[in-house]
Amino acid sequence: MDAQGTAVRLRAIIDELSDRFYERDDVVRTLVVTLLAGQHSLVLGPPGTAKSEMARELTGRIEGASYWEILLSKFTAPTRMFGPIDVAALARGEYRQVYEGRATTAHVAFIDEIFKCSTAALNETLGYLNERLAERLRTGRLAQWAELIGRFRQMAGGERACKVENATGELVGVTLGNDLSRVIPSELAGLGLPELRAVSAARYAAGELMLYDSQGEQTTGQGAIIACVDTSHSMYEAGPGGVTREAWAKACALALLDQARHAGRDFVGILFSAADKLQVFRFPAGRPTDMARVLDFAETFLGGGTSYQRPLTAAGELLEEEFNDAARARGDIVMLTNDDCGVTEEWMRGWNDAKHRLGFRVFGVAVGAPRVAEADSVLDALCDNLRSIEDLTDVHAAADLFRVI
Repeated sequence: MDAQGTAVRLRAIIDELSDRFYERDDVVRTLVVTLLAGQHSLVLGPPGTAKSEMARELTGRIEGASYWEILLSKFTAPTRMFGPIDVAALARGEYRQVYEGRATTAHVAFIDEIFKCSTAALNETLGYLNERLAERLRTGRLAQWAELIGRFRQMAGGERACKVENATGELVGVTLGNDLSRVIPSELAGLGLPELRAVSAARYAAGELMLYDSQGEQTTGQGAIIACVDTSHSMYEAGPGGVTREAWAKACALALLDQARHAGRDFVGILFSAADKLQVFRFPAGRPTDMARVLDFAETFLGGGTSYQRPLTAAGELLEEEFNDAARARGDIVMLTNDDCGVTEEWMRGWNDAKHRLGFRVFGVAVGAPRVAEADSVLDALCDNLRSIEDLTDVHAAADLFRVI
């Protein structure tokens, strides 16, 4: 059956079950989405509200699907759900579990009264759920990029250390300017004498006062770090060493996630391609990193063309929301792409107004496409800071990003 036929069949199943179970439309749709996503679902409700019957009826409408259920109590042993130890194998010095006929071999397993079971059974259930996450970590795209991601994280950690060593405020000499907060004492004395005041005022206007010079990067913002990652078809192209543009961009984005966690800042990953394709992954500061969301971010590839306006508009709206709710200014947007595309004049005016109002910075990275970073490109017009990455095996080409973000 093709995708269209499957969609028609699923809609028919939803309609059938919604008619059968009165006022359970939302639950039915949730269960169907759960099946499609290959994920778990927690259904809450008092006894006798047809929770298990809905699960059985849904499974019965899927050709070849097996169903298993159990009613838990505080006396239920974990082996009832996930299989007993194979005693014969144990006698031979082998540790095996008998999975047949248990939750581990069913397509749909309904575990009733989950909150009434023992702590041991709950822990076993949690371990089984986490095993699926561990399997994704072992076999997913994140595992394929592990070495590249590791090098990015190591490089970013080194750049953070450099920021601490050369922190803003470390005095290294004297320079000229008009920042009165850094004026040396002899200049202050001149400002205090009536006969020298006019001369000092002229030097101030010309930016020629002697100031303490300090070493270190500009103070970073407190707003979110937002990585906009292009996942159009051309990003799948591999460069030297077999590293794809997508792999390099996502490894860089995940290192920026680390950067945000160390700085106590929110992180948002935006995957984009064509104007109608966008996915947003939010990782708020102060909360544990959701590894399942990290995997989803790494493994999602949208395909299609490239549009700048949609992801950047979404990023600007997120920073405005954060600014209004928490008064956090100076967010940072990092645009990782390999393609150039146009934007409208009206949109560009609105974008510049938002930048001025919210004070955020935009960093651009042209991944494996030097032409995108040329002086007359659209990306150049959008970004405050732009660099081109040609060698996709070199993580240090983006080192300056981690010194200023």
